[in-house]
Amino acid sequence: MSEETPGFEEKPDVPSGATPDDAAETAGSPEKEDTAAPAGDAAQTAGLTAQLDQVRGALGERTADLQRLQAEYQNYRRRVERDRVTVKEIATATLLTELLPVLDDIGRARDHGELVGGFKSVAESLETAVAKMGLQQFGKEGEPFDPTVHEALMHSYAPDVTETTCVAVLQPGYRIGERTIRPARVAVAEPQPGAAPAGKEEKQADEESGGPEEG
Repeated sequence: MSEETPGFEEKPDVPSGATPDDAAETAGSPEKEDTAAPAGDAAQTAGLTAQLDQVRGALGERTADLQRLQAEYQNYRRRVERDRVTVKEIATATLLTELLPVLDDIGRARDHGELVGGFKSVAESLETAVAKMGLQQFGKEGEPFDPTVHEALMHSYAPDVTETTCVAVLQPGYRIGERTIRPARVAVAEPQPGAAPAGKEEKQADEESGGPEEG
C-alpha cells in the first residue's frame, strides 16, 4: 500500500502554461453556465413572443384590408350591373317610344278593318317583337281613372258612374315593366253634380219608407 503524502490535495487538470487564475475560472465555469442558461432562454422566449405578436398584428391588418377590398369590389360589381340594366332599359324605352306612332297606326287600321294581307302579317310580327322586348299595352274602357297612368283628354258627366271613369280610350298607354313610357289617353266621365251614389239612394229610400217590410 502507498502512503498518502500529508497536505497534498487533488487539483483540477490545468493545461501547461496556464496561470492560477485560469485554473480558478476552469473550476468555477460550470456553475456560471448553469446560472446563465435559464436567463438566456427566458430572454429569447420573450423576444420570440414579441415578434409573434407583431406578426399577428400585421396579419390582422392585412386581413382587414383584404376584406375591405373584397367588399368594395362586390359593391362595385353590383353598381356596374345596376347601371348596365338601367342603361339597357333606357335604350329599350327610347327605341320603343319611337315605334309608338307606328303601333297607333296599326291599331287604327285594325279598328277600321284595314289590317289585311301582307300588311297584317308585318304588323303582327312587329307587335310580337315589341312584346318580346317587354312592351305592354294598357288602358280599357270602364276602368277607374288613375292620374298616374291615365291622361284625360275629354271630360263629361254621366248618371251611370259612381266615380271618375274612363269611358273611351283615345290612345292606349304603354309600359315596360314598372316604367310607363306613355300614359293612356282617355275620355273620362264623372257622376252628375249633386247625384248621390247608388248605395246612398237605396239607404235614403229605406229610411223614408220606414225600413224594409217584415213578413
